[in-house]
Amino acid sequence: MIATEVYVYLVSNSKTIEEYDRLSAEDIRLYIVGKKVFDAIRESGYIVERNFEGLAEKPDYTTIAELADSLIREFEAKRLDRVELIYHHFESAGTQGLKRETLLPIVLPKPQEKKTWSVPEYIVEPSREDLLRVLIPKSVRLKLYTALLDSNASEHAVRMMSMQAATENADNLISTLTVEYNKSRQQAITNELLDIIGGTFGR
Repeated sequence: MIATEVYVYLVSNSKTIEEYDRLSAEDIRLYIVGKKVFDAIRESGYIVERNFEGLAEKPDYTTIAELADSLIREFEAKRLDRVELIYHHFESAGTQGLKRETLLPIVLPKPQEKKTWSVPEYIVEPSREDLLRVLIPKSVRLKLYTALLDSNASEHAVRMMSMQAATENADNLISTLTVEYNKSRQQAITNELLDIIGGTFGR
């Protein structure tokens, strides 16, 4: 079994790559979303398996679901031993946090403390195994798509904040220039009046 790790990068994070110096470049495969991330990573020597540049601007569920299914097949065939997802999480218009999560293998939550009362045994049809075979791939697809939308929302929030800051700076500059213009104009009018008055009394 080849120990290979896959990173689905929705943002660029070189520090994450540096944490895996124990692996060679051939053992880390990157699936990247966005041109900026691709430009930052391609010179690092790591293998970029695929670049989904168009998804950064226009998230598409079909494309991301195909990627999820491909990663699941590779993981089940033991050609991958872990898949990590790194993206920006949208918290608010002014706050976006970097998140790093393990996509595969799926980490189930720890069971809670045993209850003192008895839990009834439910009959599940189809079987639990059949349900998991259907639900787990759907969960992986939705998680990947949610991260894509989250990162896209964060990008738009950053752009909005940048445009707002630029607008405020432009308004402040306009106000400053308006004051300077009015001062210069008033000084010019004053000088013209002084010239007229001086010319009148000089006759």
